[in-house]
Amino acid sequence: MSTPHAKPANESTVVNVASRMAEHARRNPDNIAIVEPAKPNGRGQSGYRTITFGELESRSNEIASGLRAKGVQPGTRLALLVPPGIDFVTLVFGLIKSGAVAILIDPGMGKDNLVRCLSEAEPEGFVAISKAQAVRTVLRKRFPKARFNVTVGRRWFWGGLTLKKLRSLGSRAIFEPDSSADDPAAIIFTTGSTGPPKGVHYRHENFDRQVVEIRDQYGIASETVNLAAFPLFGLFNAGMGATTVFPDMDFTRPADVDPEAILTALTDWNVTQAFASPALWKRVGKYCEETGKKMRSLRAIYSAGAPVPGPVIKSIRDQIADDGEFHTPYGATEALPIATIAGSEVLSETQQQTDQGAGVCVGRRFPGIEWKVVQISDGPIKRIEDAQELEPGEIGELLVTGPVVTREYVTRIEANATSKVTDGQGRLWHRMGDTGYLDEHDRFWFCGRVAHRVTTHDETHFTIPCEAIVNTLPEVSRSALVGIGSAGAQTVVLIVEPSSTAATDSDAAKQDLVTTVQHFATCQAKLQAIEHVLVHPQLPVDIRHNAKIFREKLAIWAAERLA
Repeated sequence: MSTPHAKPANESTVVNVASRMAEHARRNPDNIAIVEPAKPNGRGQSGYRTITFGELESRSNEIASGLRAKGVQPGTRLALLVPPGIDFVTLVFGLIKSGAVAILIDPGMGKDNLVRCLSEAEPEGFVAISKAQAVRTVLRKRFPKARFNVTVGRRWFWGGLTLKKLRSLGSRAIFEPDSSADDPAAIIFTTGSTGPPKGVHYRHENFDRQVVEIRDQYGIASETVNLAAFPLFGLFNAGMGATTVFPDMDFTRPADVDPEAILTALTDWNVTQAFASPALWKRVGKYCEETGKKMRSLRAIYSAGAPVPGPVIKSIRDQIADDGEFHTPYGATEALPIATIAGSEVLSETQQQTDQGAGVCVGRRFPGIEWKVVQISDGPIKRIEDAQELEPGEIGELLVTGPVVTREYVTRIEANATSKVTDGQGRLWHRMGDTGYLDEHDRFWFCGRVAHRVTTHDETHFTIPCEAIVNTLPEVSRSALVGIGSAGAQTVVLIVEPSSTAATDSDAAKQDLVTTVQHFATCQAKLQAIEHVLVHPQLPVDIRHNAKIFREKLAIWAAERLA
């Protein structure tokens, strides 16, 4: 269903992140905006396709005006299913300019989840590659409103336009957006790490403020060349006037990236900054250590999606420029960015406390954010005044508010009652679903998801502090604390992924690892409640960053083995 395009009576200023890109295009039309991999040339050299800011502006104008010519109105929901690259970024800006609402979703979530999420979002059209259009056609009963369909690539037996035809209907002339801060801009789905994926309603203010907050916090300038191993950073970069280099990789499987592909892109384009998941940096860092290769052009690294282990931060900082820094911004699909901390601060101060069970420090809040830690509640909190705010050092759940915080879900809308809270000033707060505490420096220490805490008859156990202690063992790659049974009477189980595959070669090898971990746990106060230790060859992780551990799946797995 389309969202009405009515503007508040007191709001007339145009707010649209595409306007920021357009301004950079006017100032520096010949600067390269997007780089994507292409087939190697005949000499075996890496191939690339590029687009300048001037061309990005012109093409997005064609798309925006072409959509309007075909009857797409502000608020029309269009599912965008195009791989990261020039077409993806161009289409996102074209959709945003036109006022259409882009439905963005991770293809790696699997066909069933993908179809269900798209169906719940009620798209009025698909802008998609040929394969996705074919599936949409076969399943057309699931998408009864989809009448504006654009094929990126070759169109076969289905109707609608091709991207080439759409652009021919439009004009390269300046297309002035008319959106206000409160107008809908996109629906972006959560990863579903603690329940079914939900469609988050992004307004134009959210996107615009994200670009401003990220640019100002990290000092990103137009001459920056940024490697983006996460597609949406192509949008942020273009809004900041930075060049985006998309590496040759499967964006749904960052943990399996070919490190050489990353290093090649960094070298070929003299990349100065890069964003990727912790799983990718772990793989690339290990490869650099083994081969002696460096990434000296890099002066800033960004990583998010899950806590970044200290050893990974150290490994990467040793490979980049001497004055380079590793930043770990913290946030969620519903609220990003919230906080940030530099790797130098982690390594010099907080990592030691993390290893001792203090949780993971995600740093200080961005200037536009306010936050509170309140007593944990499994039910709705209607008003912020109803929640008991905790003192520094007390573990509770985190609530945040600010211009980058989204207001509602538009699918699985029942989650709004449990995730959103109002205050006496009419502001909306988002419950992050994370536990932790604030320290005396107003830094937030993450202790795990609210849904993942383990409650026994005697006490509550938080996942991240316990797992961090276990992860200091050289025999353990990572671990997951889960509870089996009913809340308030759970059995505490620790599941470990070994550092060496040899530990899973036989029952005897597994038992040796279990014995090592059990003995270690008896010496740690936070771990003495653990009743069982199990060995898992590879812990399941989220589809977006390959970094968040799916503890719900592991709890079922553990229950079956201990039955």
